[in-house]
Amino acid sequence: MNSAYALGYAGAVMVPLGWIGGVIGLMLAAVISLYANALIAKIHEYGGKRHIRYRDLAGFMYARIAFVVVWGLQYANLFLINIGFIILGGQSLKAFYILFRDDDEMKLPYFTAIAGLGCVLFAIAVPHLSSLRAWLAASTFFSLVYITITFVLSLKDGINAPPRGYGIPESKPSRAFAIIGATGSLVFAFNTGMVPEIQATLRAPVVDNMLKALYLQFTLGSVPVFAVTFVGYWAYGSSSSSYLLNNVSGPVWVKALANFAAFLQSIISLHIFASPTYEFLDTKYGFKGSAVDFRNMVFRTIVRVGYLAITTFLSALLPFLGDFMSLTSAISTFPLTFILPNHMHLVAMKKQLSTLQKNWHWLNIVFFGFTSATVLVAAFRLIAVDSKTYNMFADL
Repeated sequence: MNSAYALGYAGAVMVPLGWIGGVIGLMLAAVISLYANALIAKIHEYGGKRHIRYRDLAGFMYARIAFVVVWGLQYANLFLINIGFIILGGQSLKAFYILFRDDDEMKLPYFTAIAGLGCVLFAIAVPHLSSLRAWLAASTFFSLVYITITFVLSLKDGINAPPRGYGIPESKPSRAFAIIGATGSLVFAFNTGMVPEIQATLRAPVVDNMLKALYLQFTLGSVPVFAVTFVGYWAYGSSSSSYLLNNVSGPVWVKALANFAAFLQSIISLHIFASPTYEFLDTKYGFKGSAVDFRNMVFRTIVRVGYLAITTFLSALLPFLGDFMSLTSAISTFPLTFILPNHMHLVAMKKQLSTLQKNWHWLNIVFFGFTSATVLVAAFRLIAVDSKTYNMFADL
């Protein structure tokens, strides 16, 4: 939640929705996301069995086809999130570069490729998610660095800046699609589609502990996201960037530190979200023994270089962060976080639910199904429009 994506919501959410729509939308998205994730947490031990993966729970409740569908949605979600992290890594490197050399020699696609290379080196050096250890503490530190710097510099700029506009800068037809796309970004901010996988690390009582973690994250843990988003939009209005550090002014070394911290944190975050894919490939193709065994190192290098090469290419091809937030939400976040949990709760608790409660869950299923479809259309349109405006491999 507090990854470098937090630097994008002022531009991706607040600019298309404005003050009223943006503030209410983010608050509602947090509440609805907490509710939906709590539904999954509560049925984590459905049937008297602890399900440590979302797809295992779906397969147990429905059938093998549900396992396959959820598996596909989860990996699509992770893949699209990773594209966004490489876009963020490239943007942070470019912002770092132009602090010292504001020329046209190095363009965004080059920085995106460098960010991809950094992810490759990290993926080879850190074989398993459990190997991160101290890197997770470093990730938290980097997050605090760029969030604090962005907040303070935005606050300073806002105090000293002349009056700025907060109008939605779109014509009426484009505005509708921009608003729908921003709806996807709202739910993207709070969801991963991996709640059961996170629960796998918790000690008993699992459900109670997961609910405590969710309540903590959606209250105290949401404060940095809201703070940097609202202050950023207040300071820069309709000109807020999808990478807020592009807006701030202040000492060069301070901005350089924030951008470099965002770059490093994006690499670590990508590895977290790529690890399920790495684990799947390692298991499928017989990765056994020591991680430093020569055969395993060669296998790990080939597989992860291939995965990240594809991810980096798509990131450089279409580096539109807000559009990818919307696309990710439509394809996977809405189904995994809102549609399936409500239906799973119906199946698991059908004998204990009143007619009113059942109707409530069906209303959620239908509403979020329709919303997912409309956001998908809007996301593809936004990507198509941006592709025509900026061309492929745009230097944003």
